[in-house]
Amino acid sequence: MSIGLKQVFNKDKTFRPKRKFDPGTQRFELHKRAQASLTSGVDLKATVQLPTGEDLNDWVAVHVVDFFNRINLIYGTVCDFCTERTCPIMSGGPKYEYRWQDDNRYKKPTALPAPQYMNLLMDWIEVQINNEDIFPTSVGVPFPKNFLQICKKILCRLFRVFVHVYIHHFDRIIMMGAEAHVNTCYKHFYYFVTELNLVDRKELEPLKEMTAHMCQ
Repeated sequence: MSIGLKQVFNKDKTFRPKRKFDPGTQRFELHKRAQASLTSGVDLKATVQLPTGEDLNDWVAVHVVDFFNRINLIYGTVCDFCTERTCPIMSGGPKYEYRWQDDNRYKKPTALPAPQYMNLLMDWIEVQINNEDIFPTSVGVPFPKNFLQICKKILCRLFRVFVHVYIHHFDRIIMMGAEAHVNTCYKHFYYFVTELNLVDRKELEPLKEMTAHMCQ
């Protein structure tokens, strides 16, 4: 029997500290609305649509932070089983390999073991979402002009975490009775990025068959 998400996922296993929204702000209200939709039994496809009168950047910002929090919790649950020995390549089965590239140490796409890739990925996202110039928290401070492009890159890379977990570590999720929670998180993510066209369809290919079955 599946048990509650908080019981399944040990807080101490969270891969990175959670980023929170300040109570009383517009983004906090959007965050509460998005969270409520996940527990109300409402059609997930409908809940990801931009609410009337709301700003697209605010809506995307709230979801990017929420997805980061949830996905790093999911990976934190399996990270003890994702080692350089078990996962010497960051991949999604034999057909897909993901290489890391950033503006610092890795100037060119570089093959890395999955846990090293995940560490770099979570560090990189954490820097983005905690950067006030990219994700401003003060009322009236505008988002940068390239905000959606930055979010697309973040979401594209977060999708790769789903790919790796589903293909290489889902047996662990099943053992914990947490598959329903992970599946709900994935469906919410999938509906959101496809509704707003935030992840290229080609990037979604590794989980295409599973998604078709899950989201039919």
